[in-house]
Amino acid sequence: MVMPVLPFSRRMPPLSELTAPPRFRPSGEPPRPVRPPPPERRPPSPPPPRPPRQRAEGGKGGKGGKGGWGRRILTVLAVLAIWVGMAGAGLIAYFAYDLPDISQVAQADRRPAVTLLAADGTPFHRFGDLRGETLDVSQLPRHLIDALVATEDRRYWSHFGVDPLGIARAFYANHRAGRTVQGGSTLTQQLAKNLFLTPDQTLRRKAQEALLAIRLEHEYSKEQILTAYLNRVYLGAGTFGIDAAARTYFNKSARDLNLRESAIIVGLLKAPSRYAPTANPDRATRRMGVVLRAMEEEGYITEAQLQAAMAPPPDEKRDEVPDGDGRYLAGWVADQVAGFVGADHGDLVVRTTFDGNLQRIADAQVAAMLAGPGAEANVGQAAAVIMAPDGAVHAMVGGRGYDKSEFNRATQALRQPGSSFKPIVYLAALEAGWSENSTILDAPYTKGKWHPGNYDGKFRGEVTLSTALANSLNTATIRLMEAVGVDNVRNAAKRLGLTTTMRRDLSLALGTSETTLLELTGAYATLANEGQGVIPYAITEIRDTSGNVLYRRQGSSAGYAVAAPYVEAMNRLLSGPVERGTGKAAKLDRPTVGKTGTTQDYKDAWFVGYTADLVGGVWLGNDDGKPMKKVTGGGLPAKLWHSIMVEAHQGLPARGLPGLNRVPTDDPIGALLAQHPGDGMETTADAGIAEVHSEPLGEPPPPEPEPTSGDPIGNLLRRLTGKQ
Repeated sequence: MVMPVLPFSRRMPPLSELTAPPRFRPSGEPPRPVRPPPPERRPPSPPPPRPPRQRAEGGKGGKGGKGGWGRRILTVLAVLAIWVGMAGAGLIAYFAYDLPDISQVAQADRRPAVTLLAADGTPFHRFGDLRGETLDVSQLPRHLIDALVATEDRRYWSHFGVDPLGIARAFYANHRAGRTVQGGSTLTQQLAKNLFLTPDQTLRRKAQEALLAIRLEHEYSKEQILTAYLNRVYLGAGTFGIDAAARTYFNKSARDLNLRESAIIVGLLKAPSRYAPTANPDRATRRMGVVLRAMEEEGYITEAQLQAAMAPPPDEKRDEVPDGDGRYLAGWVADQVAGFVGADHGDLVVRTTFDGNLQRIADAQVAAMLAGPGAEANVGQAAAVIMAPDGAVHAMVGGRGYDKSEFNRATQALRQPGSSFKPIVYLAALEAGWSENSTILDAPYTKGKWHPGNYDGKFRGEVTLSTALANSLNTATIRLMEAVGVDNVRNAAKRLGLTTTMRRDLSLALGTSETTLLELTGAYATLANEGQGVIPYAITEIRDTSGNVLYRRQGSSAGYAVAAPYVEAMNRLLSGPVERGTGKAAKLDRPTVGKTGTTQDYKDAWFVGYTADLVGGVWLGNDDGKPMKKVTGGGLPAKLWHSIMVEAHQGLPARGLPGLNRVPTDDPIGALLAQHPGDGMETTADAGIAEVHSEPLGEPPPPEPEPTSGDPIGNLLRRLTGKQ
């Protein structure tokens, strides 16, 4: 190509001129003579005109024509292509310099699997990673592979690890929808991401994913990539791999999956928890239909096969599997396992006290209450706990639904117990020398700016402790705590198992210090356990997968927290609310004791009680603390407790509670009080007395001074004589 002469170019001198030394004229040398100019020459005649050049067909020709410019453009484009290629190579080097070794495709890291067994030995939940048998793709049903390819990567058998058409399709669909509705990742990219990369949505991670996918396709066959994918993918319920999912959801090997089951499992890839057939069978069925329709569109199955697979077989049965009932209790148990066997453990089998029948009863009754009268009364959440008198937790409801909220309101929510705390005040009084027949004044009470009152605004004068607790009288309970001493009440609460921080003022008598439903129910269980200290528990044994026992419960080490005479007196006191007081709605066809609780503005409502066989506690309220519509402990909570316990006691013979069928004549304090005729036990109560608020009105009183005497007999005598 002849380059044009540029305006600023000039002729380069010959090499001899550039290398020859410069010439100098010595000083004083005379100038050389000037040669005269040559004679004037006659200019030559102009050449004859040349004929015009013919224009080449199709455009201008020659050096300055279109062909020349085209060649220049091609040159520029070639140079640009070289630079772009170099830049692309640099980017690839930048993204690829720290790529992981793809030989890790044969390695597997997983969390230890923890399987929870109910009291009868049946599994009810599983944590960690469960893996089944590693299967080659040639060992799996063809319709399983077809379902996977039709749904997740239709051009899997033809692309090179990245599918440009799939990316373009996803981009267009997402642009039209204004949100992400499709993904452009291939199965190979998904494997690369799952095995080697983090889930971060960054340009670097996506570029590395594509590079790894291309490399995987270069190093491994399509069948090997599918084998790695199907044995590693997460499919819900703690299962990793197709075989673990098949055994979990259908109790069979992945080799034996039929078309319907294959479509259900492939459908899990979109959202394992959302489409799990155990937790959401309707959603799983709808998603299965999407998978089957994709298979039909791709020609893998016929319309007749699709319709046959959509109809469930009449004998389809699935065993109970993880993600079923008891997930709140399962979460509570899982948090404790490491405390028994250490954090660095392998696969475990944990036997618990869980009772699936009681759990289903509690779940059903809580759901019915929330959907019916609870909805009308602005009750947003509920919690329930059922345990044996020794603290073995059989059932737990931690909220409206585990899928909606995993926060456990039975074990994690700190709420004011209201009047359901009052029995602890009365226990401290018994231990200080009072009896259920002693009298206390129910009258207006003022301490500084604090002036609590009773719910109905009425005062009853001198009443027995039995009457005061049965009708949840605030001012009488405050005076009782003032006489007994705040610290004695706090100590009694700690012995009963309450571990949360408690206020050191008289408002504590009305349940102003927060606690959990589990702890408060456990405190009542101590009384049901005849005074033996109770720490609520659910784990009875932990084994490894080889059957070696790593932990086994050997009974409680809490010791006695309440002496037998006081247990009997407390049973009589707590029978009052159920027999004739605020908790009559909870009464069963057998000896039943318990106490209601309501906090100010109806923010919390409780009922906790027990029989000789079971202890139960329920709480109603709202997570944001919004008031309910005049829900008191004697209303919906007592009714909910009753409905749960009626079903829970079916088939159990009625048994009595200590102290309810006889007068404690062996109690020296009771014998002493029996000599005072004015202190006889009341057998009736004022009609129509409603549950009282237990939150103080106005500011709480100042802290209570230290008690001056720990002598219960002396305190009793001073109380009888009026000398403090």
